[in-house]
Amino acid sequence: MTAYGTTPTGTRGTITVETEAEGITSGANAAGFTWMLKARCRGANPTEFFPSDGTGVISAQSVCDGCTVRSECLEYALAHQIEHGVWGGASERERRRILRRRRGAATTGAAVTQ
Repeated sequence: MTAYGTTPTGTRGTITVETEAEGITSGANAAGFTWMLKARCRGANPTEFFPSDGTGVISAQSVCDGCTVRSECLEYALAHQIEHGVWGGASERERRRILRRRRGAATTGAAVTQ
């Protein structure tokens, strides 16, 4: 996994995710990755989270249902602008909507305070 959470081909590498999260034992970055060790998808087939159709998205989202670190996963994907796959139960399209709403709210908030 690269710093942005995906390999160059756009797939999630389970082994790499585990190595990245387990390899950080101290320092400021340690807390930023420990959530990965608790993810419900840990050990799942990475291709399941990069579906090519709506049915695949629903299947991937079902793995995210009930995951204790769902919000951390979603925020990670949003913060790193990960464009592909299902992260935190949100598809690519859903994450784009979330980012647009946040930008709109930030713009509106900035206009109100000026």
